Amino acid sequence: MTLEELKNKWSYFVIDENVDVTIDEGTIERVISQCKNIDECVMIYTDYSLNGETRPLIDYQLGSVRDDFDFGPVVFINKDIFDDVVEKSFDNVRLCRHSWFYDIRLNLSIAGSFCHIGQVMYEAHSKAVDGRSSGDKQFDYVNPKNTEIQKECEDIFSDYLKKIGAHISESDLKRVDDDESEYYPVEASVVIPVFNRARTILDAVRSALSQKCNFPFNVIVVDNCSTDGTSQLLEDAQSSYKNLCVITPAKEEKLGIGGCWMKAVNSEFAGKYCVQLDSDDEYSSENTLSSIVAAFKKDRSAMVIGGYQLVNFDGKPLFTDNLERNKILHNEWTDDNGFNNALRINGLGAPRAFRTSILRANPMPNVSYGEDYAVAIRITREWKITRIKEVMYNCRRWEGNTDAQLSVEKVNANNTYKDSLRTAELKARLKR
Repeated sequence: MTLEELKNKWSYFVIDENVDVTIDEGTIERVISQCKNIDECVMIYTDYSLNGETRPLIDYQLGSVRDDFDFGPVVFINKDIFDDVVEKSFDNVRLCRHSWFYDIRLNLSIAGSFCHIGQVMYEAHSKAVDGRSSGDKQFDYVNPKNTEIQKECEDIFSDYLKKIGAHISESDLKRVDDDESEYYPVEASVVIPVFNRARTILDAVRSALSQKCNFPFNVIVVDNCSTDGTSQLLEDAQSSYKNLCVITPAKEEKLGIGGCWMKAVNSEFAGKYCVQLDSDDEYSSENTLSSIVAAFKKDRSAMVIGGYQLVNFDGKPLFTDNLERNKILHNEWTDDNGFNNALRINGLGAPRAFRTSILRANPMPNVSYGEDYAVAIRITREWKITRIKEVMYNCRRWEGNTDAQLSVEKVNANNTYKDSLRTAELKARLKR
């Protein structure tokens, strides 16, 4: 096929109405000529310049199914395949008030591949550039004002999973039975990985130790070779609290957060249930731990996840204009579809708690981003998960957060990693 014939088969769509772009025949020709697998490709997207600043994008893969995947403001589409896809799914597309492109591109991904050209191929201009930090943007999908959009996206995604054969039904999920041969020193353990959190670690430890329970529990802190005084604070605290266990891995182990978690879970101190608490956060109530254990026992679940609220360093509501916006309860999770919808969103909430035997058999990867998401979506494929849609946890947002101010390159790397986790999980569900 000649270049002229190819040009006639391809067109472009501006999918962001807030930007002005200039696309001419020369642009389309350059884009097509740079696509190495043009015969197999149904959509092309490229890096671009926004108000003079280069915007690098990431490659699309099977697991790039989140609805906020960034294609840039312009995509180039094979007209013949596009017309065929729209005709077949016209009813769905017509009914999508907000997420028409999400519906179309998932259906297009079934029809062929997407090509990312890592070169700036066009310029875009916008007066409404989102200049917020990465830490502020990440909670947009759970903003109450976006509830209708999120529900629409969930319906689109569920339909997509059914089409490709990766959809799971609630009847497929197992519940956990007690193994009388298992021995645990306590019923539950609060797990706190920490590195250089001298300002906050004692707040977290005290919050965990103040839990009111009718069963024995302990707090396991994995001090990952801190150098700012955290280690001394923990050593002093141990003399006051008998159920505070501190594990100090060797520096040579090079553990990420996931590795620290598994150090605690596989230790002699681990209880039947292991419950998460980050080293700069606190439980919002002295009943958090008992509520989680009660949910495990009631539902025989492999994992329990609660709700949390966003607070500043001093524990005050982060958003003062709308207090409800501080509550992250993941109401988009439903008992009959949450385990499918988990693959569309970037996180499952907090506090996260695991049946220890299940987590030992399905360990977290030794990384410091997405380690909990990796094991959670793996568990959702096979086991019952319980959600407690109540605030149980205070998530501090401050300058010390690891995700507070990430570069574009780091955000892209994080998104690529989570997409790869979804790719592996979708392949496993397809095999199933």
